Amino acid sequence: MQMPDRELSLTIPLREAEGLVRLIEAAPGVRRRYQFFVWMQTHVHLLLPHVVAVCGAYRRQIKGLAFEVFHGVVIPEPVLAQLAHAGSPAMQLVAERWVAQGGGPTVLPLQALCEHANPAVAEVWQALADAGMGHLLVHGVSRPDRPSEIESLFIFIGAGERPAATRTYHLELLIPHLHAVFLRVLTTERELGALPVRPRPLAPAQDAQRWHVTDRECQILFWVREGKSNQQIGEQLGISALTVKNHVQKILRKMGASNRAQAVSLAITAHLLKDMKADGQH
Repeated sequence: MQMPDRELSLTIPLREAEGLVRLIEAAPGVRRRYQFFVWMQTHVHLLLPHVVAVCGAYRRQIKGLAFEVFHGVVIPEPVLAQLAHAGSPAMQLVAERWVAQGGGPTVLPLQALCEHANPAVAEVWQALADAGMGHLLVHGVSRPDRPSEIESLFIFIGAGERPAATRTYHLELLIPHLHAVFLRVLTTERELGALPVRPRPLAPAQDAQRWHVTDRECQILFWVREGKSNQQIGEQLGISALTVKNHVQKILRKMGASNRAQAVSLAITAHLLKDMKADGQH
């Protein structure tokens, strides 16, 4: 497989450099789909802010890319079906544009995709544009000397017509880790006999009501998602680290989660944290 081989001349601010180190340190522990979702929502999101991530990997059974969609917002099922289908004209277009751009980090403004001559293609991207998204940031890994034979492809859909220039640089740095971690997750899930898939269907309001998660517990889940320790969360909320630990244990019991990462994954999917801001408040 062919990894990027380009000269990187930009420098990374200290906060982002620390984020990159934490991302790399956390990568070996990511083996299940829910862990990958949380890793994307926390460590990867710091360097590549996005609303939706579409991750694809080559599967010999279908002799092509198979995509999975990771998102924390509501997306119409017909649109999700198109994003998750490698054979859909919309996804074929993205892959073709990436190859045509030389296989490097590629920015595709949604507006241009919405104007595609094929109405079926335009409809998919228009739905995302209507939801407030503005661009696709695309990169992947292809076979050596065969750029059209894609091993993996990652599509980050975000707000604004174009991401900051540093985002393409970050994606260049992250692509080897994204590729390795996603393939490891797929291998682990396959070995465990897990169903191929998007996260399980949820009725967010029903789950939130069933779990009875309090505002304080949502605050704690928010800071857990941000990668904070019990001590750091306690300092942020003005409570002790032991109290935070007790809250976390109660949250795990309520949600039926086996660990913090799974609890955060469930909370994000059920939209419990969608209105939380940097101060941890709704």
